[in-house]
Amino acid sequence: MNNILDKFPRTQIVHAPTPLEHMPNLSKHFGDYNLYVKRDDCTGLGMGGNKARQLEFYFGEALAQGCDTILITGAVQSNYMRMAAAFARKCGMDCHLQLEDRVPDKPAEYHNSGNVTLYKVYGATLHHYPDGEDEEGADKQLKEIADSLVNQGKKPYIIPLTLSETPKGALGYVAAAFELDQQFKEQKLNPAAIIVASGSSYTHTGLLTGLRLVDNQVPVIGACVRRDAVQQKARVHQCAQYLCNNLLDTSGDLKTLIDDADVLVEDFCLDGGYGKITDQTKNAIQLLAHNEGLLSDPVYSGKAFACAFGLIEQGRFQQGDDIVIIHTGGTPALFAYNSIF
Repeated sequence: MNNILDKFPRTQIVHAPTPLEHMPNLSKHFGDYNLYVKRDDCTGLGMGGNKARQLEFYFGEALAQGCDTILITGAVQSNYMRMAAAFARKCGMDCHLQLEDRVPDKPAEYHNSGNVTLYKVYGATLHHYPDGEDEEGADKQLKEIADSLVNQGKKPYIIPLTLSETPKGALGYVAAAFELDQQFKEQKLNPAAIIVASGSSYTHTGLLTGLRLVDNQVPVIGACVRRDAVQQKARVHQCAQYLCNNLLDTSGDLKTLIDDADVLVEDFCLDGGYGKITDQTKNAIQLLAHNEGLLSDPVYSGKAFACAFGLIEQGRFQQGDDIVIIHTGGTPALFAYNSIF
């Protein structure tokens, strides 16, 4: 099944396979459960994170087209943009980052530390977009920036935000699903669930699709980080449709591959919206740090851990269950939330 991805240009930089580790102290803390973490904070480049897997396919296409500049848009503290800047420099390309104001009323530390510091270290050109909830507008402004670069003799490549373009980034987590399925077999695990942050939905959708392609039926639960459960479920369905129909040529099998019952999302850990943090996520971050020495960010992985811990406390799992949480990285963003800790 791995060869289904061979037709796509790819720049392989990720340190893979990333570890699948047992968390003995947290397992003991919650009682008779076996908690595991998939360490995609250890993907290697630019302080690591899940976006590296997605970027392998975008940069593969960009380099195949002879592009010399990458453009991408995201939140002020975007892990995606931080890793895109690192990837660009690794590939000898220029990088333009567009910062969207998705999280209002944040102190100066939010706008001047964490990932923002790393954008500057990488020497990326920064642009700004004032509306954090206008994906179409943000992509439109990226296109305008790209047009101006063309006039300067550059050959830009846009990594889009909306689903109007084919979500090539999800291919990275189809590959990760194959990797994870193999690790389950090696470690003799039969997880009751995999829990992953669900925002753009590329990680969530790719993981779910890849597992189903290898006939692994483990439930994949998306912890909402930007939209409520109804909106996020619709987005995962839409992304899965694009992925299966336009990329993987499985359109005839989509309904049997992924049905409505496969798309599981939880929004009790949303904490009021993207980039916002309440005691629920703060406590989960500290519980992970105090028990396992692991750091997680407040925007994505911290909410995935908060979701997992909340589901355990709600009695959603049986004692003795194996539960896997995807650590998507994002640790630099912790520094932008210094005042909360």
